[in-house]
Amino acid sequence: MKTLKWRSILILAVFVVACAYVFPSFGVPIWWPNLLPSEKIHLGLDLQGGMHLVLEVESDKAVESAAERIAQELKTSLIKAKIRYRDLERIDGNKIRLMILNPRQAASFEDVIKKSFGILDITSKSTDGDKPVFQLALKEEESRYIKRLAVDQGLETIRNRIDQFGVSEPDIRPQGENRILIQLPGIKDPKRAIELIGKTALLEFKLVDDEHSIKNALKGVVPPGDEILYQVEVDPVTKQETRTPYLIKKRTYLTGEYLTDARVQIDSQYNEPYVSIEFDKKGARLFEQVTGANVKKRLAIVLDGTVYSAPVIQEKISGGEARITGNFTTEDAHDLAIVLRAGALPAPVNILEERTVGPSLGRDSIESGLSSMLIGGILVLLFILIYYKGAGLIANTVLFMNIILIAAVLAAFRATLTLPGIAGIILTIGMAVDANVIIFERIREEIRMGKTPRAAVEGGYSKAILTILDANITTLIAALVLFQFGTGPVKGFAVTLSIGIVASLFTSIIVSRLIFDYFLLQRRVKSISI
Repeated sequence: MKTLKWRSILILAVFVVACAYVFPSFGVPIWWPNLLPSEKIHLGLDLQGGMHLVLEVESDKAVESAAERIAQELKTSLIKAKIRYRDLERIDGNKIRLMILNPRQAASFEDVIKKSFGILDITSKSTDGDKPVFQLALKEEESRYIKRLAVDQGLETIRNRIDQFGVSEPDIRPQGENRILIQLPGIKDPKRAIELIGKTALLEFKLVDDEHSIKNALKGVVPPGDEILYQVEVDPVTKQETRTPYLIKKRTYLTGEYLTDARVQIDSQYNEPYVSIEFDKKGARLFEQVTGANVKKRLAIVLDGTVYSAPVIQEKISGGEARITGNFTTEDAHDLAIVLRAGALPAPVNILEERTVGPSLGRDSIESGLSSMLIGGILVLLFILIYYKGAGLIANTVLFMNIILIAAVLAAFRATLTLPGIAGIILTIGMAVDANVIIFERIREEIRMGKTPRAAVEGGYSKAILTILDANITTLIAALVLFQFGTGPVKGFAVTLSIGIVASLFTSIIVSRLIFDYFLLQRRVKSISI
């Protein structure tokens, strides 16, 4: 009797806690205490609508950017070592080519590579007249590391952007070597989300070349070390796009890696939004040096190859603050501030797959899934009740508790319920019924052998428990394998199936046994309706 009492208290406590976790999913009332759970069951993309994206990170571009950066560092090292060179440039992706002007300095050049640039290999050495020409390339293991890092950094950057965008419960994970899977439930503006996610957000500060003619450059005569970039403005009324060309020096004096903050401000004079940016200490120092050395020149603020503004530097700017102006709407300025705060993507991304699930389709999925679960559940309940009578009523009671426990665990661990997840719950209901059928048939066999009700229940449970454990544990192992190696819908199915199996074992073996013991020991019934 003491064991019965403690088991009753334990099971009642579990059921009360489960109900506390399930209740908020139906709406949290005003009087609901803050100490109690308030998390709802989160619905997946297929149930509440939203966006599904598969992005491919152009990791080769990250390798090219690394090679370009190393080429600039190599120039600085050669100048310090007083090694004269010419035509130092990146070629064919991750290769660097240069000519040493003094043949006697070739050995010194190779020493510089060995000591300071261990990630480079000298892949070829030739001569142009008497001048040695070297070709360098990133080592294979370094290229692989940069590609892997580009995907990891891209994943983290996109996650930061989406978090600041305000999407609840996004699902962002790597897929394969260079792909990222993104699911955004409940998203209301897919186009804006895609622009926010896919923007590389490489912020650069470059000088405008006012010494050469932009007209000649547009005709094809681009001075060495220069490039043509455009400022794009859209008229808010007519939506007409205007492209203004600029002749920009390729050298980047400052990048967005030194940013510490970016926020939207309103210009008091023109009442237009702009983005105010702040640099860290090193960035502030570089910005002060650049503006101090180029007074009366134009400094272009370039984002992803597009000129946003090119103001004239009136004086040296200290303090590490600047502003990005343009023909912004408040929404555009807000999104630009988000991508700048989250940081630039290490490499561009391409959208390989895009699907949008409307909320109406999500509601239809919920209704269809719940209807199938309700119809199947009622049929099972009726069959069990008719076939096993009083014992069938016990089975139906624990089956109801089983569903409550599954919902509670989903809410407690913030798991996402998907349409395949509902299928997993339906399968779990069948497995829970199967466990009860095994137990009841064993009890019937014990009763036919002439045993008392208490002995029949004892014998039925002891004989059935190994069979039930064997079947459920093997299924649980399969579900865990599906969860570990599956993706998307397969994982949703595996989650609810795993939770359901554990809940089924608890309710079928422990809860139903408690109910039988209550009637046999406490109420002292003389026969079992089974």
